[in-house]
Amino acid sequence: MAVDAVERVRGLMPRLRSELADLVAIPSISAPGFPEETQRPLVEAYESISSLLREAGVQQLGALELPGTAPVITGGLPAPDGAPTVLLYGHYDVVPPGDESLWESPPFETLERDGAIYGRGAADSKANVLVHVGALRAWDGKPPVGIKLLIEGQEEVGSPLEDPAKLGQFAADALVIADGGNIRPGAPSLGVAIRGDASVTVEARTLASGKHSGEYGGAAPDALLALLRALASLHDENGDVAVEGLRREPWTGMTDTDEEFRELAEIEPGVPLLGTGGLGERIFTGPAITVTGIDAPSVEGALNAVSAHARAKLNIRIHPEQDAADAQAAVIRHLQAARPFGVELTTTAGDTGDGFRGKTEGPAWDAMSAAMQTAWGGEPVQIATGGAIPLVKALSDAVPDATVLLFGTTDKFANIHGPNERVLVDEFEKAVLAETLFFQELATRWEETR
Repeated sequence: MAVDAVERVRGLMPRLRSELADLVAIPSISAPGFPEETQRPLVEAYESISSLLREAGVQQLGALELPGTAPVITGGLPAPDGAPTVLLYGHYDVVPPGDESLWESPPFETLERDGAIYGRGAADSKANVLVHVGALRAWDGKPPVGIKLLIEGQEEVGSPLEDPAKLGQFAADALVIADGGNIRPGAPSLGVAIRGDASVTVEARTLASGKHSGEYGGAAPDALLALLRALASLHDENGDVAVEGLRREPWTGMTDTDEEFRELAEIEPGVPLLGTGGLGERIFTGPAITVTGIDAPSVEGALNAVSAHARAKLNIRIHPEQDAADAQAAVIRHLQAARPFGVELTTTAGDTGDGFRGKTEGPAWDAMSAAMQTAWGGEPVQIATGGAIPLVKALSDAVPDATVLLFGTTDKFANIHGPNERVLVDEFEKAVLAETLFFQELATRWEETR
């Protein structure tokens, strides 16, 4: 099977690459509430992918229509007698291109060079959707496992399917979440953990209006100084989060080297990394608090005045197994207790999203590990992500006995959400091969456990 699959997938790649170019050309940018100006390209992407899946043999295609959201592709193929069922997840929406002057080619015109395909959505996550299409084609639409589909169109702005009560129809034995990839090119990687996240807004209000800094500075309570002092208390002198009640543990899987991390984060020469301990526990299994926005007088045109009001928004990243609301509450308690210079702060809780920690045993895990080892020629490593995939936790709660498999075409250097996003053709092909092989590996192992 392996040799046949290799040749079969290789023969499919020219068409898949052309189809990826077509999909990238659709500016399927999502926005909260599915506003009218986003609907046409999102529906075009939905229809194009539905057509590709139908041509790949999925005749039972449907659409889950929810208020204020792009349509969700559903459907699948029935399982052969005694065979397991696999849910294939992906998303067809993309983020905006950002500053287009930073792109070396137009973001919605695919450019292929030096073994890579460039364009917004090429890596996140249209190539990953085409992995499903390619694997189904490799089996001529008749894989040895049952198939369910869940391909959504608003993942980038918060999945509308995060309520586990809506997810019963997607019950399966294995959940293939194709919305990620390898820690570096050529290093097969399976994701096992995702940090949770939460937001908090904190503000200080001390005066009815700004006052002359010469006449009042030194005694009048400065709202901006109070806020900055409170924000500084969130970290210790090493840059580690100093909020009591936030969980942190060592990370035992694979992570970037410090040098890779510096390159990926584009850290300026001579600037040190934050925090102590292993890099993995700082970005995977430990908390992070980032000031993502601050309202304060701008430097340009600033007045010599004591600030009356200042406000900041915080993003909190949370241990994969800590309840996000509990972590958010810990940060709020810390800020309320800070009382910088005696000033009482006002805090407002924002959205929360729980993290995820998957199981790393069982026939589905073993099957994907074997398939990836064949496809990439090396044993897969375990990785985590500090970013959020909102649906994963909800799916794992709704289908607690299923094995969640996070993999895909991307790598840490793909620059998703940034300029010049790209997917490597070789990684794309190997991901298609791995999923193709996974169907057979799982069917075989499932039969052995009966």
